[in-house]
Amino acid sequence: MKEVAIFAGGCFWCTTKAFDELDGIEELLSGYTGGHTTHPTYEQVKTQTTGHTEATRIIFDPAIFPYEKLVEFYWQVTDPTDAFGQFQDRGDSYRPVIFYTTEEQKAIAEQSKQNLQTSGRFDKKIVTKIEPATTFWPAEEYHQNFHKKEPKRMDLEEVQRDKFRKEHWS
Repeated sequence: MKEVAIFAGGCFWCTTKAFDELDGIEELLSGYTGGHTTHPTYEQVKTQTTGHTEATRIIFDPAIFPYEKLVEFYWQVTDPTDAFGQFQDRGDSYRPVIFYTTEEQKAIAEQSKQNLQTSGRFDKKIVTKIEPATTFWPAEEYHQNFHKKEPKRMDLEEVQRDKFRKEHWS
């Protein structure tokens, strides 16, 4: 049986690209969640007034890649100590959030966050929020699979994220 996971960690182009590399991922969708506007557009969300966060909805097979492993991977592609955006993407719409879809996901995410905090890997507090999933609004078509449509642009977007991964996760 397939499950749904929703992660926000900066620009959804980068988050989507990161998860696209994993086995067991059936579908990735870039979109907006956590806000108060219905059917938000990119133009609205980027004003930072809708309350939405850019996020990636993941349909995955937990028998191949369980939720626990998705969360562990998520920590490696975000900066969990930066509540005001991610890398070059700044503002509330780029904040790091794990949106849980079940109570089991919530428990797994909270335990994983606690484990990361006590691991000593970071000298700052882990500030990633863990929130209940709300309506997920798909982003415009040109945002979907952007990493495949514009690989050279994605390489430029990934520079800071790759540096972060090497410093903290190698």
